[in-house]
Amino acid sequence: MLAILARPRLWRTALVQVALLARPGWWRRWPPVPRPDEGYLRFRLETAYGDPEAEMAAGDVVEYLAWCREARLAAR
Repeated sequence: MLAILARPRLWRTALVQVALLARPGWWRRWPPVPRPDEGYLRFRLETAYGDPEAEMAAGDVVEYLAWCREARLAAR
């Protein structure tokens, strides 16, 4: 979270990605946190790190958001 807060140009992209990846109806489940589906998250962690229980590296999240931002800008 701190790595993203330090990069204001990625704030909008982070919010868009949270909205896109959040489980449908996330606000009806406790705790009301817009997280991706657990199966999807485990799959992505396994494909990225080889371990579905791995912790995401802050640098990887920043790179992913920068890639999403660049792809969105290129599509315009």
